[in-house]
Amino acid sequence: MNFVVPDFYPAAAEIFVAVMALVIMLASTFARSIARGLAYTLTQLTLIAAAFITIFTMQGEVVYTFNNLFVGDLMGDFLKLLIYFSMAAALVYGRAYLNDRNIDKPEYYLLALLMTLGMMVMVSANHMLPMYLGLEMMSLALYAMVAFDRESVRSTEAAMKYFVLGSFASGLLLYGMSMVYGATGSLEFSGIAQSIYNQAANETVLVFGLVFLVAGICFKLGVVPFHMWVPDVYQGAPTAVTMVISAAPKLAAFALAVRLLIWALFDLAEQWQTMLMLVAVASIVLGNLAAIAQQNIKRMLAYSGISHMGFVLLGLLAGVVEGDRHFALNAYSSAMFYAVAYVLMSLASFGMVILLSRAGFEAENIDDFKGLNKRSPWFAAMMMFVMFSMAGIPFFVGFFAKLSVLQAVVAANYFWLAVVAVVMSVIGAFYYLRVVKVMYFDAPVDTTPLKAAPAEVRVLLSANGLAIAALGIAPQALMSLCAYALLASL
Repeated sequence: MNFVVPDFYPAAAEIFVAVMALVIMLASTFARSIARGLAYTLTQLTLIAAAFITIFTMQGEVVYTFNNLFVGDLMGDFLKLLIYFSMAAALVYGRAYLNDRNIDKPEYYLLALLMTLGMMVMVSANHMLPMYLGLEMMSLALYAMVAFDRESVRSTEAAMKYFVLGSFASGLLLYGMSMVYGATGSLEFSGIAQSIYNQAANETVLVFGLVFLVAGICFKLGVVPFHMWVPDVYQGAPTAVTMVISAAPKLAAFALAVRLLIWALFDLAEQWQTMLMLVAVASIVLGNLAAIAQQNIKRMLAYSGISHMGFVLLGLLAGVVEGDRHFALNAYSSAMFYAVAYVLMSLASFGMVILLSRAGFEAENIDDFKGLNKRSPWFAAMMMFVMFSMAGIPFFVGFFAKLSVLQAVVAANYFWLAVVAVVMSVIGAFYYLRVVKVMYFDAPVDTTPLKAAPAEVRVLLSANGLAIAALGIAPQALMSLCAYALLASL
């Protein structure tokens, strides 16, 4: 058998990040005195360089390599760029926080980079095996990051819970993948789709496997009924890690859902859309109602995240209506736009929590935001932008994200779904507006001036808040980009 040398060009970014992870590991080992700063700098430079490599290796067409295990397409490249940005932003936000708690170690940045590599592999996988490999690389790095503050009992407990439940979810996915393989005889997404299209697959086994795949995807997105880990992990993990969990992995999980459900199992859309419908409604209802009762802002944002992921699923379930596929592009691009908007909002919200925190003090309670307008009018305005956007108030990016998904749902004739989503959004607006109310109308509990956060944190947080407002005024460019990336990847 002749070995054919694969085309490494489409996977240049992944290879570069893998090599740099080894370089950072060695550099941190042999240069202990400067390891902390060196690991951070090299990680950020790696993410920037990976972004440039991804841009330069974009081909504008779908390219397969490594015996069709890896696919290079615009959707993958676009999501990778967003993953680099969100990881780089999370590291900038979190560095001072980690330093204050003496957990600013080179291993943290190495884990962040390996996690990024896992997400990149997930996003570009065209086969069940690299998909699972990327998923586990991301997950194992995350488990370690959650437990990074070894002195904190809460952090260790959260990591244990995340590890056990995450392993369970990975098992579900693996079991589902093996059943799909048994039914279709292929692990490659195009091979699975071809087998289903030709009606060569065992339908009973296939649908059974589909149930397990959907359960695994739902866990990774953190939606009901696989949401048990989200509030506890968000609250227990150091806030810098909570920010990491809430941002980039959501994009990777979205890619996982798109590759598995749309690329591989599109002909079973009516089956998996029904499953997603139940999950989406339950997530939006439970997420919004449970968030009202929370006094801890990290738990509130966790339940808020559950409801937001419910909206992403609304976009995914509105693609095919009674066999008609004309709605698919609009629905899936609106879901992608929502996921991107959520990542922007999530970064800014946890950035504000980090800004208000200091050594020995975690700004985790909503009461810690009381009178923020008197302490810092500018950052109170930034937090107001984030809360208004999450509540879906015009004209912020969250409003147009919700609107685009609801338009897709109505176009698919799911009027009752749109009504439920709107009613729950109105109810959900309460807990977002409560944060705005305590910032502007309550007397400050903590009168200490805001700590002098590093300049880069202040600049990035300001830019993040303003981007949420700017994309709300002119969302069309990002919407069109999402639609174009999906269309060019077909």
